[in-house]
Amino acid sequence: MRQFVHLLAIAITGISLTACSHNSEQITEEEKPRNIIYGIDADGYQVDNYEVVKGDTWGGILDSYGITTQKVNRLDALTKEICPLRTIRIGHKYTTFTKRDTVDTARMKLDYLVYEQDVVNYVVFAFVGDTVAVRKDSKPVTLRRTKSSGVIESSLWGTIMEENMPYALAAEMEDIYQWTVDFFGIQQGDSFTVIYDEKFVDTLSVGIGRVWGAKFNHLGKDIYAIPFPQDGKVQYWEADGGSLRKQLLKAPLKFTRISSKFSYSRYHPVLKKYRPHTGVDYAAPAGTPVRAVADGVVTLKGYKGAGGHTVYIKHPGKLQSGYLHLRGYAKGIAVGKRVSQGQVIGYVGSTGRSTGPHLDFRLWKNGQPINPLKVPQKPAEPIKEANREKFEWVKSRIIAELEGEVPDSMKITVIDSVVIK
Repeated sequence: MRQFVHLLAIAITGISLTACSHNSEQITEEEKPRNIIYGIDADGYQVDNYEVVKGDTWGGILDSYGITTQKVNRLDALTKEICPLRTIRIGHKYTTFTKRDTVDTARMKLDYLVYEQDVVNYVVFAFVGDTVAVRKDSKPVTLRRTKSSGVIESSLWGTIMEENMPYALAAEMEDIYQWTVDFFGIQQGDSFTVIYDEKFVDTLSVGIGRVWGAKFNHLGKDIYAIPFPQDGKVQYWEADGGSLRKQLLKAPLKFTRISSKFSYSRYHPVLKKYRPHTGVDYAAPAGTPVRAVADGVVTLKGYKGAGGHTVYIKHPGKLQSGYLHLRGYAKGIAVGKRVSQGQVIGYVGSTGRSTGPHLDFRLWKNGQPINPLKVPQKPAEPIKEANREKFEWVKSRIIAELEGEVPDSMKITVIDSVVIK
């Protein structure tokens, strides 16, 4: 009897050990990380990366994998709103997920194709079984808070490129300071410090998020940009609570240079004689967007002799702006149309009497020409008294971070709804 019990105990122990071993294998199998690419379980697939080249079409690419015309037509109908098949672009990447066909083992069957619309967003085309499906998604983006500084040698863009800062930072700073800093008049030795969120996909920088604060030293004067919400919108403010937004933009276009200034005695390059030029010429590539410098109403749109395609806009305060030598007009621009500050109203061209692509920008006050580069600027409404305490609290922390190192606990990380701690 004792021997039977002993044998039974061994048997039970064996069963238990076998069961534990089996459970252990299950747990290990369940915990094994899956190879997820673009949200697809890539285990069991051959994954290949390609780049769209000249002459490629989705019809041709999918046909090479045996995707029928009927399925391509179904795909075309599904993608019309999110990624029309005709928008395939040279240089963009795509990835295929294929595996051996169970019927025709000599053929690789395409189950998924992923097209990268840009470095963050992608579209998944699925051909599993008889189904055709489309899914739009994006890669995980992480934010890294960064503080960068630079000294201007030639231009803001040049300095940002030389210092290997994100290119998007230049555009963002020009947007923030577009009413306050004349980027056509910045001097060698001007400097800036800026705090911003840089976006990363894995280790690749893909742009910037919010700018948390900036200081631009122009002609020896520090101009701060402090983010703060007022009237339901986050705007940027000077250190004294004045708005960086002014009545007029400093310039009607970006990424260009002044080729001729306001003068009553300028040598005309076409007429070969001296005559008044009561405007400012901005040399820029043909097609560069031209923006309204202030809110107003279009009073003229048409071809105006030597000025070529022209737009005039009437603004409050008995001001009028003019945009000459345009290549064409923005959609919807018409006489009587109300436009807002910064709205695109046309595109740089060389129509009329012109030696090359440029914008001749003009301003009139009470019908008299005035120098656009010397217009006194009226600021927008400052920080309201009811918001002053919160603004001062935010400002003190932003400036402290701009001027030196501060602990994370002092950094402003939420600006839409400020709570004083």
